[in-house]
Amino acid sequence: MADGIVPEEKKPTRAEKRAARKAKIKQKRLDANKKPRLFTVKKDGRHICRFESFLHAVLGFFHMLIFPYRIHGNKKMKKGACIFVGNHYHMLDIFYPVRTTWEGIHYICKKSILEAPILWKWGKRIGAIGVARDGSDIRALMEAVRVLKAGDKLCMFPEGTRNRTGGDEFLPFQGGAAMLSVKTKAPIIPFVITRPPKPFHITHVVFGDPVEFPEYYDRKVTPEEYDALDEKLREHMYKLRDDFRAGRKKGKK
Repeated sequence: MADGIVPEEKKPTRAEKRAARKAKIKQKRLDANKKPRLFTVKKDGRHICRFESFLHAVLGFFHMLIFPYRIHGNKKMKKGACIFVGNHYHMLDIFYPVRTTWEGIHYICKKSILEAPILWKWGKRIGAIGVARDGSDIRALMEAVRVLKAGDKLCMFPEGTRNRTGGDEFLPFQGGAAMLSVKTKAPIIPFVITRPPKPFHITHVVFGDPVEFPEYYDRKVTPEEYDALDEKLREHMYKLRDDFRAGRKKGKK
């Protein structure tokens, strides 16, 4: 290079500019959902989310129209923190817990959902918590603990993704529900969708009684013990479904 001659700076290509713009937008969406908003506390103690109520009123109507369902078992939840834990077939499964409470519910979902157009704004307004697909996200765990200790409700699908196998078995649970329950002393409300929803066919959803692990409160719990509790919860959900099916079969005789 000759003295005094400054090399011309290479300009980014159109593709590079587009990639940089997409990366910036993606980061903006993730930053907006880093700290989920807490719900408004009414004078009667209810923690409400008006936008979630609006979505349920509008989208929930069409959901019920196309994918009709019936709620069984524990239909009315008390005020205060709890953790809804259910199996997962369809993105509209989030409407089932909403039918059991007048309070808002935070949802644990895949980070990719909070990066999508429109959905990231909805996620922000309902206080959704994004996690990595493998569930290894300490920040998400801390945020889930924060909302539960504030008295808000939380919903999670421990299978981690929608079950598209068409079989009767749940997908492997990724864990976390038992840990959140023990750390916050919030009860778990198990619910089971008894079969994959089909358009214009009634789906039965069974909610069980609260599950708690008081013997593990205020002491150090090992990862192996948490795994055992998550497995116990999984077996409890199987029993919830099997008991419902057996009851219906007996009633038809």
